[in-house]
Amino acid sequence: MTPEQDTKQAQSPAADQAAGDQPVSEEREPAPHAPAPDEAAVAEGAAQDAVPEEPDYKDKWLRAVAELDNVRKRARRDVGAAESRGIFKLARELLPALDNFERALAAAEAQPENRDHHLTDGIRLVQSELLGALSRVGIEPDSPKGERFDPHRHEAVAQQPVDGAEPGTIVEVYSAGYTYGDDVLRPAKVVVAG
Repeated sequence: MTPEQDTKQAQSPAADQAAGDQPVSEEREPAPHAPAPDEAAVAEGAAQDAVPEEPDYKDKWLRAVAELDNVRKRARRDVGAAESRGIFKLARELLPALDNFERALAAAEAQPENRDHHLTDGIRLVQSELLGALSRVGIEPDSPKGERFDPHRHEAVAQQPVDGAEPGTIVEVYSAGYTYGDDVLRPAKVVVAG
């Protein structure tokens, strides 16, 4: 053999394959440190998570405005409720005095010598001013004579048969009731036809 032939024999199997001989299969192993495709996606997602996203300031602003509006509405509602409780409490204290004014006027006017007296006119004036003040804050007297008896708005103190009156009708009012809006401050004390 010639030296050239010796070198041909010493060539690798890859050279034989290139020369047209039978193919030789070589097994290739993946690189030991190359990440798999799933690992690369996870690593990229972790890198994005590490960078903090900018907060949505418009959304935060809208939420803060809505919360402030709710606080204002709640405060208005609380103030209105406190005002109503105060009016109820004051009116309940004043109503007996109004009843006493009415009784005093009825007793004074029942006597013939006091009927045209200026003192009764003064008491009537004070009574009308108190009723006007109560009316300005929403408290109205309720004198339901001739109406149907309503147990939610009236207090029956007696029941008596009355000719020409339908049963359940109020025929006499002993003491006027008072309402504040739709609420009953004090029920009217009435006599009901039976």
